[in-house]
Amino acid sequence: MRIAIGAIGLLKRGPEADLVEDYLQRTRALARPLGLKGPELFEGDPGKTRSGQARMDAEAEFLTRQIQPGDAVFMLDEHGKAMTSRALSQTLQRQLHDGAAQSWFLIGGADGHGAAVRELAASGGARKISFGPATWPHMLVRVMLAEQLYRAVTILSGHPYHRD
Repeated sequence: MRIAIGAIGLLKRGPEADLVEDYLQRTRALARPLGLKGPELFEGDPGKTRSGQARMDAEAEFLTRQIQPGDAVFMLDEHGKAMTSRALSQTLQRQLHDGAAQSWFLIGGADGHGAAVRELAASGGARKISFGPATWPHMLVRVMLAEQLYRAVTILSGHPYHRD
């Protein structure tokens, strides 16, 4: 199963980009023996020249264009459900066991997710998850997500990184 992160905005060189890449590399190394590929980061800013709803719609189209029927989708949203690291790990293991081809984690733009992503969540095609009720900068959310994916894979592999 491939793990993919779809994110709005382009991460510039700097400490956030370094942290994201470090966690993604660590995760890839541990994921291969478990039958996992990635995580891969797909980022873009397709609505940059637009405003309001038009921008959000362009962002949503960008985030959903590669999702295939049967893929697991997680929409990061401040109103989503908080998920423990162990629960995320168990969810990835269940998806792998059930034969999901891909697990997508979608990070929207500054104004939130556009209609296509919200409709996917409303139809049950995506789970809304949250890193808590606080508002986080989108670039920092990438770091947090990359670390949580690493942590989930360490749990699956029996690595001592995670402690309950």
